[in-house]
Amino acid sequence: MEATKDFVKNADWLAGVTAILLIGFGVTQIILGEIFSKSVALTANGFDCIGDGFVSAIVWVGLKFFRKPADEKFHYGYYKMENLASIAAAGVMMVLAAYIVFRSYNQLIDPHEIQFPLIGAVIAAISAVVALLLGFYKYIRGKQSRMSSVRLDAFNTVKDGTTSGLTVVALLLASIGFGTADAVVGFIIAGIIVSIGFAAIKESSYTLVDACDGYCLIQGNDIKKIVESIKGVKSANIVRMRRSGPVSQGEVEIKVSAEMSVKELDKIQKRIMQLAKEKYPDIERLTVTVIPE
Repeated sequence: MEATKDFVKNADWLAGVTAILLIGFGVTQIILGEIFSKSVALTANGFDCIGDGFVSAIVWVGLKFFRKPADEKFHYGYYKMENLASIAAAGVMMVLAAYIVFRSYNQLIDPHEIQFPLIGAVIAAISAVVALLLGFYKYIRGKQSRMSSVRLDAFNTVKDGTTSGLTVVALLLASIGFGTADAVVGFIIAGIIVSIGFAAIKESSYTLVDACDGYCLIQGNDIKKIVESIKGVKSANIVRMRRSGPVSQGEVEIKVSAEMSVKELDKIQKRIMQLAKEKYPDIERLTVTVIPE
């Protein structure tokens, strides 16, 4: 758990730096796209950069809450704050996608010439390189954390680099006379945003309502086998697992001999937790309920 805490300190710093850089690139591209080049793709990418910057800022706030210890009001800690942060960030992404679709549609039915496309392409290329480097670095550092908001921030930053690259392509095509590429790339950017946002909302919503599927189901089945392999345990009747931010919590109901002493039962409970954490280090708590045979 301490390793997770240390990772979060680094993750929130990266999220903060990403927010500042992406918002800066976004404002620059919007000014250039709206006032000078009149490029929908460049403007859309600017809004996308700003939106991605706000996503990173929301994730940064969520990670700050994550480090708060449990208290009288939140008995299980603030872990699920990062899931709320993911949903809020994805909501911002969806709104931006709708605006980009609107602008792209207008450009498609009433196209206009793009001014200074090469200058815009250079700005978008710099934004692409920075975002891709930051995104892949965050992904490599955070892929073992199982934190949905950190994964969203990493994928969102990589996505921003990808859309900036597409904007470069659109502007280069516009410079040689293919003006419709500007609108087409706008639609593509919107589609990428919607797909990532939908996936983030689905995953975080499942966690908030304690749904157990995929990894959680596999984890529960493995723990049941572990418990039933311990000497003195007759059977494991119920195993319930749930995700809470980056950690797992669960309940196990075991059946033991009615003559078993409290000392023997304590050893079994400690052994269950020990073996479960060896298999799954992200398990924070397992509540063991005992039923006499």
